[in-house]
Amino acid sequence: MNWKNNTERYGWLPIALHWFMLLLLAAVYACMELRGIFPKGSAERDAMKTWHYMLGLSVLLLALLRLAVAVAGPTPRIAPVLPRWQALLATSMKVALYALMLGLPVAGWLILSASGKPIPFFGLHLAPLIGKSKAAADTIKELHETGATVGYFLIGLHAVAGLYHHYVAKDNTLKRMLWQRG
Repeated sequence: MNWKNNTERYGWLPIALHWFMLLLLAAVYACMELRGIFPKGSAERDAMKTWHYMLGLSVLLLALLRLAVAVAGPTPRIAPVLPRWQALLATSMKVALYALMLGLPVAGWLILSASGKPIPFFGLHLAPLIGKSKAAADTIKELHETGATVGYFLIGLHAVAGLYHHYVAKDNTLKRMLWQRG
């Protein structure tokens, strides 16, 4: 299997990035959802938040890499060709998912910046993007949390659409993103 796309299938690199992004997003969400099992102020709860920050920033980097890889090659065609409304919906979903993968990490970085907190990234401390402002931090945090909730629905809908195309429409939408055997 080639590393880059052709007109029939995604290459191994886009496939690996896609599925790794799923695992990374699951870890980011898990860190925030599971932090509640630890008492406020505990080292474990703080560790979960730190991992959320670092993995969230990793999502940003990986999304940028995915965009670069996507523009470097063709998008494999779907057979049979989708009706126009489905193609438009698929493009809209792709744009929404990229907005999520780029926007939420940037929003998180802005929240930490506006809160005057360090921005940890695997042993590095990143520079703040904006100055300290409680009002800005509160507003961006609300947007970040709303976006994260929308993300659950987008990711779920994306998965359901893939299964619909595979089992109901019986086209090659999902097969293009699966590892090829042999």
